[in-house]
Amino acid sequence: QVQVVESGGGLVQPGGSLRLSCAASGNIGSISVMGWYRQAPGEQREVVATVTSDGRTNYLDSVKGRFTISRDNAKNMVYLQMNSLKPEDTAVYYCKIVQSWGPAYWGQGTQVTVSS
Repeated sequence: QVQVVESGGGLVQPGGSLRLSCAASGNIGSISVMGWYRQAPGEQREVVATVTSDGRTNYLDSVKGRFTISRDNAKNMVYLQMNSLKPEDTAVYYCKIVQSWGPAYWGQGTQVTVSS
């Protein structure tokens, strides 16, 4: 069994910063891709950023230059540093891990609200 737990969400003013963390535990094995997704009310879930085991990253166009994804392979953790936050970044943010042999696991989500 694999557990994925996010933390670090909250309420922040426009222009502020937050750092999300995601910890994977259990029968993890080798993780190929770790990523962050978000889902705003009434919207479909979208990929925000992903990072592979060798450090290659991809970002949603609207967050490029503001968000940075990183991972600690030794600790099975992935982070999302979010700067210059905008109201349109408001969403539930989910962590997803993909094991090398295919199975994917999601966290329960953490709420990020950007509002003055």
